[in-house]
Amino acid sequence: AAAPSPAPGSCLASVPPAGACSRPGRGLTSSASWPGECGAGGGRRGRPRAHGAALARSDRAFRLDEQQLRRRFRSLQRALHPDRFGQRPPKEQYYSEQHSSLINRAYQTLLNPLSRGLYLLELNGIQLAQETDCDADSEFLMEIMEINEKLAEPNNEGILEEIETFIKVKQEELTKEVTAAFERDDLQEAKKLLAKMKYFANLEDKLKNKKIPS
Repeated sequence: AAAPSPAPGSCLASVPPAGACSRPGRGLTSSASWPGECGAGGGRRGRPRAHGAALARSDRAFRLDEQQLRRRFRSLQRALHPDRFGQRPPKEQYYSEQHSSLINRAYQTLLNPLSRGLYLLELNGIQLAQETDCDADSEFLMEIMEINEKLAEPNNEGILEEIETFIKVKQEELTKEVTAAFERDDLQEAKKLLAKMKYFANLEDKLKNKKIPS
């Protein structure tokens, strides 16, 4: 279960010194279950499991300090960059390439509140259904439908800016609610809120496509 009320940034850990994971059998080959951990494990598709001990602690808290996460990501990337392993044995070069890629994926998973929350649920054996209508109330679904109708209309810059601002505010509000749900270990509530975040994420994608000149 998620750790209750962690301090800001508590899911971040110290970065190992450069090359600390460069030797096979000393980190690069160990298994892990939190994105970014020092391991070569796989996990589900799109859910990286490598070097999490460096990007996030095992408390698996939703709350994190993005600046600290970014600093640790950059430190790990420098430590495991393939250029540092150019003169090493082929096996170590392979590990470097694989883990450099996994660190990138882990960082993106942790940085985005929606993917971070979904990953936390997955670690607790909970997944969103493909169709999430059953997790949302009728008023919310009506709200989403109205925005979809506006997005289907001919381009109107004023309306698009209004929708963009509305989505941003809603995602910020939902992120705060999701944080609170995880900190009180209410995973079912977190699931419902993340389902709503997913709706807004889909609207964001539609809005971006709408803004792309045809």
